[in-house]
Amino acid sequence: MWDYFTDPEYMLYAISIVLIIPVFIFGIIASARVSSVFNKYNGVRVSSGINAETYVRNFLITNGVSGIRFAAVRGSLTDNFNPTNNTISLSDSVRGAATIGAIGVACHEAGHAIQHAKKYFFSSARLKLVPIVNFASGMIWPLFIVGYVLGFGTTFGSIGNIFLYAGLAVMGLSLLFSLVTLPTEFNASARAYSYLKTTLLPEEAAGVRKVLTAAAMTYVASFMMTSLQFLRFLALLLINTRRRR
Repeated sequence: MWDYFTDPEYMLYAISIVLIIPVFIFGIIASARVSSVFNKYNGVRVSSGINAETYVRNFLITNGVSGIRFAAVRGSLTDNFNPTNNTISLSDSVRGAATIGAIGVACHEAGHAIQHAKKYFFSSARLKLVPIVNFASGMIWPLFIVGYVLGFGTTFGSIGNIFLYAGLAVMGLSLLFSLVTLPTEFNASARAYSYLKTTLLPEEAAGVRKVLTAAAMTYVASFMMTSLQFLRFLALLLINTRRRR
């Protein structure tokens, strides 16, 4: 009988399970905080009275980026940049608002547009990974379930391993995508803040920074959760491999 407390495979699995709850809670808190911080600063008008879309247009001009289209999108915090058609979509609560929150969110999306125009490495890598990850993501749990059942519930352990290997590879793609997303998002926020701190009052720029930081934590939470899922797949594969020896 293996010692569940010292065997590395089981320790890895136990760690991935134990950490899921606090990471899940962190994700909920991060999501709630970004909404809370945005709502707070979306109620604070900037002294210039200039709305978010105008700030975005000036931001793009300052960076020598042209050819960007603008569109409206419904909802709150649904703002995005689509690199396939060079379109910045701004939500109803952002586009025409002359508030700290709206300007911070809008200029973050403009940061993505600038990344795309200047071929920022991580932004380009993320774009290439999107279709692959979208195709593979739906296969993760079926592979995991089949691999687990065959590996631990039947005598077909070696076949189960094949499915677990496939699941691990797919999860690895998701982990890579999540990892590449971090510098992409942080850099877009850094670009936005660097511009806005020169055009807003210091206290307004400080508010923008809080909005952007709160949003960044949601991507950190997503990366942490994906990492734990990957470790769980890896641990199950190692456990099943050892059982077959």
